[in-house]
Amino acid sequence: MQLYDAMSTLRAVRRLRTDPIPDDVVDRVLQAACWAPTGGNTQPWKVIVATDPDVLAGLQAIYRPEWQRYAAQVLASLDGLPEAVAEPRRRVVRAGDHLANHLHEAPAVLVFCANPAAMAITDANLDRISMVGGGSVYPAVQNAMLACVAEGLGCTLTTLHCLREPEVKVLLDIPDSWATVALVPIGYPVGRGHGPITRKGPDVMAARDSFITPWSDASP
Repeated sequence: MQLYDAMSTLRAVRRLRTDPIPDDVVDRVLQAACWAPTGGNTQPWKVIVATDPDVLAGLQAIYRPEWQRYAAQVLASLDGLPEAVAEPRRRVVRAGDHLANHLHEAPAVLVFCANPAAMAITDANLDRISMVGGGSVYPAVQNAMLACVAEGLGCTLTTLHCLREPEVKVLLDIPDSWATVALVPIGYPVGRGHGPITRKGPDVMAARDSFITPWSDASP
């Protein structure tokens, strides 16, 4: 698969079959994650591949109530919206409901962790939420997800488990000094899986030389 094809079809796949994933396929996904850049090339992250039924059940017990609370907020926000706007969002909630109800049946769940002490977090002292540390972890998550597309695996990224991180760390024996940053269920998709995505383009998301000068409106 061409890289641009993988990037332009990487959408959230929340309905996964229970079929096991061969180890060599998982190895390639993990290798892709390891190729990702990190600050100072320190690779201050680790990924736990959860496959044990008891561990998966524990993750689902943590994740499901947090999803249910989030989904209720989303559905409440749709009241009064035109049906053409509300229904696509309801479909996303229904897919999320499926994942929350069947997370324990996924053949594997990737839990990405990070060691803040090994990161050059250059924005730690700014008067805002620190974001830079994620730049040494989320490229690995993205690489793994792109590899899933190439391998025919469905996947989606969620962070709702972070709302109950202490429980996740106990379940997975994660050291106190480490953090969890992403939970990515993977498996062969039910139905088509990945496909065309809808995103804003450079005309909206990019600027030239100034935050307020749209890329498409400026001359090189």
